[in-house]
Amino acid sequence: MTINFETLWASLLLYGLNAIYAVALLSVGLYLSGAADRIVTRALAHARRIDPLVSNFVASLARYAVLAVVGIAVLQLFGIQTASLVALLGAASLAIGLALQGTLTNLAAGVMLLLFRPFKIGDNVEVGGKAGTVTSLSLFVTELKSGENVQVLLPNGSVWGSAIINRSTYPGIASGKVEVSFPVRAGAEAQRLGRELVADLAQDSRVQLDPAPQAKVSKVVNLVDGDGVVEITIAAMTHPGDVDAVKAKLLEAINTYVAGRTSGFSTERAL
Repeated sequence: MTINFETLWASLLLYGLNAIYAVALLSVGLYLSGAADRIVTRALAHARRIDPLVSNFVASLARYAVLAVVGIAVLQLFGIQTASLVALLGAASLAIGLALQGTLTNLAAGVMLLLFRPFKIGDNVEVGGKAGTVTSLSLFVTELKSGENVQVLLPNGSVWGSAIINRSTYPGIASGKVEVSFPVRAGAEAQRLGRELVADLAQDSRVQLDPAPQAKVSKVVNLVDGDGVVEITIAAMTHPGDVDAVKAKLLEAINTYVAGRTSGFSTERAL
């Protein structure tokens, strides 16, 4: 078997040049995709009625559209027929779609959230059992910042499929309720404990004074060593974003008071 070195050299030269062209084209494509992202973001930033969430989504679409065109052009450099490739990708997409149903659900939910915009960046919402301020929305997750300055990431499928409480939609001051119940020994000590806890809440700048914090002592719920046990419920109103932080502070105060004043009882029942 003889090797035609001229033909081999011509083939290597051709594919080598194509590889160089492909690398150059990819570099230009990456630059153009980033430029398209920035141009779209700046253009939509001047439109007052377009939410930043939608701007980011459209900018991402522009970026990936440029990358898709560049990818097809690179494949054509090597003589790959894009028609057959599209058919192959379609079959592969079906198999991948069946394997990634949950991920695709989040993707579809993200598109719906961006189209219908039930909330925007900066809104105070409660969704999926979590409350906080919306900081970002991508195609797959929604990011919230809780009242304790903690990042909360929610899959878009759970956000779109659950009730969304947006406290920033209508004008006025939104309020969130803090309510904790716990058992203590009946008697004058229970009344004093309730008054002290309410007084501590009233000194917290995050707690609203209208309506003022309240302490409610319910009837005897059981007997321990012949002494009655009552349940105290402490309730206060605060900004929705501060509910978790105020509740944590209240629980800490309850544990301190109960541990020091009513030995034999605990706050394990505190809600």
